[in-house]
Amino acid sequence: MAIQATAQRDFSFLRIAITLQTLTIFLQAVSAGLLLTSSYGETLHSAGARVMYGASMLYVLAAVLAWKPGGGSPRPVWHASGFLALASVQVVLGIAHVPSAHLPLGVLMFGLSVLALARSPKRR
Repeated sequence: MAIQATAQRDFSFLRIAITLQTLTIFLQAVSAGLLLTSSYGETLHSAGARVMYGASMLYVLAAVLAWKPGGGSPRPVWHASGFLALASVQVVLGIAHVPSAHLPLGVLMFGLSVLALARSPKRR
């Protein structure tokens, strides 16, 4: 019974991590718009990139915690790791100022994050 409660708590943490990641990616899109229209947009987008990357790392941690003790599928760990790799590429493209790849990758990441959120285990 205690293992089931721990596993359920880990799945809730996983859902929270994915939700946070999705929200930070959306806020990055908003700050990208501000980047084009205001003087403080670059600062906001740069800070948001760090938060988004941290949220991606949190997603990996949550996926590992949901998988290991509960004995569930390792698939969320692979998804989270792949997402962290995409976030790494996104950061490199942003620093290199390659908007032709940076913007479409951001849209793809948002879509994948929404998909991961929709597929994440729901609280019972």
